[in-house]
Amino acid sequence: MLTLFIILFPFVSAAIILLSPSEYTKKLAVASGLGTIGLTLVAMGNYQSTQADKIWELNLPWIKSLGISFHVGMDGISLVMLMLSSFVTLMAVLTSLNDKFAKLPLYYALLLIMQGAMNGVFVSLDLFIYYIFWELALIPAYFLILMWGDGETRMTTIKFFLYTLMGSLFMLLGIIWLGNMGPSAGYDINTIYDLVIGKDRQLYIFMMFMFAYAIKIPIFPFHTWQPDTYTKAPVAVTIMLSGIMLKMAIYSIIRWVIPVVPLAVEVYGKYFILAAVVGILYASMIALVQKDLKRLFAYASIAHVGLITAGILTVTKTGVQGGILQMLAHGVNVVGLFYITQILRRYKGTNEITAFGGIRITAPVFAGFYMVIMFGSIALHLTNGFPGEFMLLNALYQTYPWMSLVAASGVILGAVYMLVSYQKVMSGEIPDGDGGVPALNNIDKLVFIPVILMILAAGLFPQWIMNISDGSVDKIINLYQTEVNTFLNK
Repeated sequence: MLTLFIILFPFVSAAIILLSPSEYTKKLAVASGLGTIGLTLVAMGNYQSTQADKIWELNLPWIKSLGISFHVGMDGISLVMLMLSSFVTLMAVLTSLNDKFAKLPLYYALLLIMQGAMNGVFVSLDLFIYYIFWELALIPAYFLILMWGDGETRMTTIKFFLYTLMGSLFMLLGIIWLGNMGPSAGYDINTIYDLVIGKDRQLYIFMMFMFAYAIKIPIFPFHTWQPDTYTKAPVAVTIMLSGIMLKMAIYSIIRWVIPVVPLAVEVYGKYFILAAVVGILYASMIALVQKDLKRLFAYASIAHVGLITAGILTVTKTGVQGGILQMLAHGVNVVGLFYITQILRRYKGTNEITAFGGIRITAPVFAGFYMVIMFGSIALHLTNGFPGEFMLLNALYQTYPWMSLVAASGVILGAVYMLVSYQKVMSGEIPDGDGGVPALNNIDKLVFIPVILMILAAGLFPQWIMNISDGSVDKIINLYQTEVNTFLNK
């Protein structure tokens, strides 16, 4: 039942917020964020004590004629994703406490509905239920950008919605095909994993799923919706999109692609690795010339998730575990990076890099926080970005050495544009007639301190995260290797 509570808690909280007086909205939203973290910690404690394959499973028949059941549960990979979701959502709520939005109860309710749907994706063990949650997460995101976005958002939201919906429709066709491939209809994860699928059919299904995931992540050249959406969306929504929503697609590759169509991954996965690696270099080069700091961070996100995707598609334990570590690191870091842009815009009304300078003089604590978050983003040793990035590059090198060199070039460029942008914003002299950015308020510190602690904790002690996901990763890779070896030995 705990899995069901983790899904429902944000939805119930959203309903309570909408029905309560508006003066309680922010407190209720924060309480919801804390409550979900508490439930996730209980689940993690139970998982580590039992070391079961899955915990808190719930399997209720729903549409028997179609083989659909409400089957949810948590394994080690799900738990890491839930931990990320609960942390990022709470931080997104906190980043909004300084804002004075119209229709505030609706704003927070939509954020929590978005969280509940994404939690559902991470725990679904029925492919049809998974798809429902996948699509449901898109709806609140659409309205959040449309209603509270920056400037003219109509075309941006339409592009975002149509891109992601188009990819999802291809995935739906793949889901229906898989569900009807056995002797009787069924979408349960065990039924799907047991299917014997020919190599040609695996390719078609692989392409249907990967097209949807390539758009959502996004992988080059399906990335064009992302920079505008991230730039125009409210910062809290950008944090949710980058910190959690794109991870749904990367998680889904691990859960629903690698073990289901392993022959297609073995033969054709390299082409998506190539696209991801090209995207790393492309996004890094575009980021170098950005004048808007928020847009720069948006392109940096494309580069980072490109490396994660490439490493996971090597289907090595190093690559998959490195990808999980880096998903967590990226989610934490984008909270800090995009909140930095919110603070700068709050005082200057712009995110143009040339409008800033000398901030370290008037706000040294802010400059220090920014520096630590930047170091995490460029994977400096002893920060959360380093262990996962090292493992991902190592997995790429062992599988496709020349691709690892291209990916490493993008990583180097990432360090360049992050350091240069930091220098322009924080160093130098304060522009004439500018009083500088004031010191951080208490809410700002409430956001930055947990982010800094997570950056340092995950950098110094990454093994505790890997211990949680280790058994589940082994199972996925074993399923993959068993079918690939069986095919090769025929």
